[in-house]
Amino acid sequence: MFRLRAELLDRLKILAARDNRSLNNYVETILMDVAFNTPNAATIAAMEEAKDDANLTPVDMTNYESFLKSTC
Repeated sequence: MFRLRAELLDRLKILAARDNRSLNNYVETILMDVAFNTPNAATIAAMEEAKDDANLTPVDMTNYESFLKSTC
């Protein structure tokens, strides 16, 4: 057993209902994704390579309009 803020619990209930799932199943699935979704060595290497690639154009994520402009 553990405690959650009422606002968070309410939000999780809404999201679970939207996916037509029980609250328990919804929270368990989220926790499983976080706990067991670790990138493998090849993915980590590709992420490092992409981070160091000078040919890549950064994407501005500060707001939606900036994001759209930076993707053109």
